[in-house]
Amino acid sequence: MTPLFAVRHSLFAALLACSALSAAAQERPASFVDAATVVPGLTEDIRYAGAHNFVGQPIDGYEAPRCLLAKPAADALAQVARDLAPHGLHIKVFDCYRPTRAVANFVRWARDLKDTAGKAEFYPNVDKRTLFRDGYIASQSGHSRGATIDLTLAKDDGTGLGAELDMGTPFDFFSPKSWSADPTVTAEQHANRMLLAAAMRRRGFRPYDREWWHFTLRGEPFPDTYFDFPVR
Repeated sequence: MTPLFAVRHSLFAALLACSALSAAAQERPASFVDAATVVPGLTEDIRYAGAHNFVGQPIDGYEAPRCLLAKPAADALAQVARDLAPHGLHIKVFDCYRPTRAVANFVRWARDLKDTAGKAEFYPNVDKRTLFRDGYIASQSGHSRGATIDLTLAKDDGTGLGAELDMGTPFDFFSPKSWSADPTVTAEQHANRMLLAAAMRRRGFRPYDREWWHFTLRGEPFPDTYFDFPVR
């Protein structure tokens, strides 16, 4: 074997090893679970796996409409569901674990000022140029750590298709009207937001004051790790 061939062979072997390591890194960790197998009565409307979202198409990394969570977050959410069941309510999730490649997809979309297909539904009163400044889009997301959930409450009609409680805005509506304490919503809408927040707080989740639907588990198991395995 010539020295040059040996070097090329070593480089090729190293590339193969790196590729294998990278592929292995994309597998779902054993510490993550499919929340639907843990949370009783869970309804999934995973928006980024389809086209009904502010981008208008499926987002990178979402290969299935599934709610994946670190197990402590899923277990805590299951407790929330059990608390709500006697009141005729169940949990409906819009997003759970989010791969970092999906966050990068959002960033690319936000920088393309010509793409405003979802403006009328999701950000009618917001200039797309201000999405980063105003905090609607960020380069990192707590969702990628596996213990943040976007959700709402729905009436339990036995089919999993019960009507959502009126929260004053839809999910992912970019507006101060989506802030938890926004004073312009009706008394009923405010009460529904407070009901959701109280149920989540009781089981260890903290709310995000600018999105009534967004909660993160206190003492999350991976506070400094942003995962990128696909949702499948």
